[in-house]
Amino acid sequence: MVTPEPSLEPKSKSLAPALQALWVLFCLRVAGQALVAAGVAGFLPPMQAWYSGLIPYPLLLQVQLVLIWLLGKICKNFVQGSGWLVEPDRRLGKGLLIFGIIYGLVMSARYAICMVLMPEQRWLGGTIPVFFHLVLASFVCLLGRYHCSEDSGDQPSEGGQASKALRV
Repeated sequence: MVTPEPSLEPKSKSLAPALQALWVLFCLRVAGQALVAAGVAGFLPPMQAWYSGLIPYPLLLQVQLVLIWLLGKICKNFVQGSGWLVEPDRRLGKGLLIFGIIYGLVMSARYAICMVLMPEQRWLGGTIPVFFHLVLASFVCLLGRYHCSEDSGDQPSEGGQASKALRV
């Protein structure tokens, strides 16, 4: 007698609202910065408050749009309870958790260093980029925690999640 595998649907669906909330926050950040760049949002902070200038804005916007698509795809899969990154994979989860924690810590250190080097900007100066990097780090950590849950088993699924193609 073959026992059916328990459905991942309820577990993935319970995480979906948190992932979606983080995705929406990131979408709002990208939209806000785009409106400022276009000069149609005088009520928002000036462009220099939105990013460091390390990456030219046109390139940054392209990267942000790819991230919006990718995170949106993950959210959609979690709502549906199937698809890319929904099947738990403990190894992937550990990697995501490690990356997410390091990413969050580096962004927190960036904020602390900026506050020391630029005391005139305390406490809210330069916080927009840092806050939204923490939003992205939280998304990665939540995804990692999901994959590291006790139900995920010790081995990645057949072929591993990282090797599965994105299904649009």
